[in-house]
Amino acid sequence: MVATYQAVIKRLCCVHSDRFSQGFMSKIIRFHKLGGPEVLQFEERETPVPGNGEVRLRVEAVGLNHSEGAYFNGTYVEQPKLPSKLGYEAVGIVEAVGHGVDAGLIGKRLASIPGFSMNDYGVLAEQAILPVHALTESPAKLTPTQGAAIWTRYLTAYGALVLFGKVRRDDFVIIRAASSSVGTAAIEMVKAEGGMSIATTRTSAKRAQLLALGADFVIATDEEDLPARVAEITGGKGARLILDPVGGPDIDKLAQAAASEATIFLYGTLSGQPTTYPAAGFGKGLALRAYVMMEMWTSAQRMDEAKRYIYERLEDGRFNPKIARTFPFSDTREAFAYQQAAEHVGKIVITFPN
Repeated sequence: MVATYQAVIKRLCCVHSDRFSQGFMSKIIRFHKLGGPEVLQFEERETPVPGNGEVRLRVEAVGLNHSEGAYFNGTYVEQPKLPSKLGYEAVGIVEAVGHGVDAGLIGKRLASIPGFSMNDYGVLAEQAILPVHALTESPAKLTPTQGAAIWTRYLTAYGALVLFGKVRRDDFVIIRAASSSVGTAAIEMVKAEGGMSIATTRTSAKRAQLLALGADFVIATDEEDLPARVAEITGGKGARLILDPVGGPDIDKLAQAAASEATIFLYGTLSGQPTTYPAAGFGKGLALRAYVMMEMWTSAQRMDEAKRYIYERLEDGRFNPKIARTFPFSDTREAFAYQQAAEHVGKIVITFPN
C-alpha cells in the first residue's frame, strides 16, 4: 500500500516551494512536530502566488479525512517533512493562476481531489495553492460545504466497489466502519448498483442512522457475532465484497463472513495493529487486496470515468453527501479531536468566513 501511494505521488507531483506576493496576509495551518490535534498551529503568511501549472483558491470549505489525522500523527503512508502543511479536500474560488493555466478559471468554484503530497500542498488555509491537475468543477447544485464532502469518499468507494470489485445486483457487501464518510458513500453506491449492504459498527448507537442512510442490514460487532449474522443474512453464502479501513486481528472474522472467492479491500489500518492474511481465507480462494484511492490517478481515462459516474449520481440524487458536522476554520483542532472520537456519522467539514 505504501509503495503504491508513493509511486502515484511521484508521478503526479514535483517538489513545491511557496512563492509570495507582498503586503497581503492570510492564515494557514502547519505543524512543526508530530502528535495529536494540539500540534496544529495557525500561522500568518503573505498571500502565495501560484507557479507553473498551479492555481490559488480562496478556500470556502475543507473536508476532513482520517488520512490527515494519521499524517500529523506520523502514522500515514507518507511521512511529513516538518514543518508541514495539511489538508487534501477543498472547495474554493480561483483567485489567480500560474503559467500554463487557463486564465478563464479565475472566478470559478473548483474542488480539489487528493492527487498530491501534503509535503508539497495543503488546503487548510484561507488561500491555498494547488496543482491544476488536482482540481475539478464543484457541482453547482451543491453548497461549498457539500462540495468539500465528495471526492475522497466517493472515489475511494468507487475504486474498490465498482472499478475493481465490479459490484453487481444482489451482491452482499460488508462495509466495515460504515459510519465513516467512505462507509456512508459505499452504502449509497451499493444501493445504486442493486447490491445489498451489510453495514458494521461497534455498537447499536448508530444503527438507526445507518438504516436511514440506506443500509440494508446493520451489525453491531461489539454486541453480535459477525460471521453468524452474515451467514443468517446471506443464507449461508457470505459476502462477495468487503470494504475495510481498519485491518488488524478482526480481519479473520471478516474472512469467516466472506463468500467463496470473495475480496476484502483493505484501504486503511485504523486498528494500528498488523494485518496478516486471515486463516479463514484458506480454502475459500479469498483475496486480501490492499487499496488506496490514489490508484484512481494511474490513468486519465480511469479518473474521467470515475468523475462522470459520481457527477451523474450527484445530479440525479442517488448520491447525497452526508455531513456529520461543520466547524469554523478557527476550531480546526477541535474538529480533528471530534473526528478522533469516532462518534459521528458522515463527513466533518471546516468552513471559512466569506
